[in-house]
Amino acid sequence: MTTVEENPVAGADEGPYAIVTGPDGALWYTLVHSGRIGRLIPGRQPTIHQLDPDCGPTIIAAGPDDALWFTENRAHRIGRITTDGAVREFALPTAECGPFGIAAGPDGALWFTQTNSDRVGRITPQGQVTEFPLPTPGMFPAAITAGADGALWFTLNAGNAIGRISVGTNPAISLYPLPTEAAAPVGVTAGPDGAIWFVEIGAGQIGRIDTDGVITEFPLPDRAARPHAITAGDDGTLWFTEWGANRIGAITIDGVITTHELPTAWSEPHGITQGPDGAIWAALEIGTLARLAA
Repeated sequence: MTTVEENPVAGADEGPYAIVTGPDGALWYTLVHSGRIGRLIPGRQPTIHQLDPDCGPTIIAAGPDDALWFTENRAHRIGRITTDGAVREFALPTAECGPFGIAAGPDGALWFTQTNSDRVGRITPQGQVTEFPLPTPGMFPAAITAGADGALWFTLNAGNAIGRISVGTNPAISLYPLPTEAAAPVGVTAGPDGAIWFVEIGAGQIGRIDTDGVITEFPLPDRAARPHAITAGDDGTLWFTEWGANRIGAITIDGVITTHELPTAWSEPHGITQGPDGAIWAALEIGTLARLAA
């Protein structure tokens, strides 16, 4: 039996948004509405690090340098915070670009998306930035992840497609349109089967794309659930948040879906990760983190 408990970590209007397990064995999360980064060791009180209150920290990821990296969507910067709380921020070459997703690549750099400028960016741990424009405008690139094939894969929310960018001297970009119209993919992660898994917030489906570009879609029992983020657990299951239905869902690589209700109504689950304690943790916009354990 899976149990769900909520852990208060911020004010109700601060908006925990993304969450990830850091190299220090703690959970790190963004507070998008108050411009803060939180750190929580399960069972203890959270530690909060204040940034520019209006910077809009969004997605956070573990970097190759034992630090955490995050996007500042409203300030149009990339941020870095050490596990001791030292913060450094990097301005981006393209003004008003709206960085959103970020993930560590196999080349020792961080890769990120720019929602407003239709670009994918790369930043080294030293802060050197390179930007790569997408071949089509108006795509709204969102989440990004490293794939088993050594490339970065990202969702194109407005473009209704999945993108791939290779790593190397001259990265190549490929786009894969989704079979379902207006599916609006958001969250994306690498699965245990070597494929890329993503959520379709507009269609109420979970998607899978293999490294040859073959796409499979799995409709949720509740097509109005608005799935938002997805992560891989070490049990071989993909876990996702249902932002519009107040649930956490799970899907096996064979497509078997289960869901779990959250205790507080309208808690708005966003980011999700596997925690250092082996449980699944989700960021709830009401100021709490949900913990799911078997």
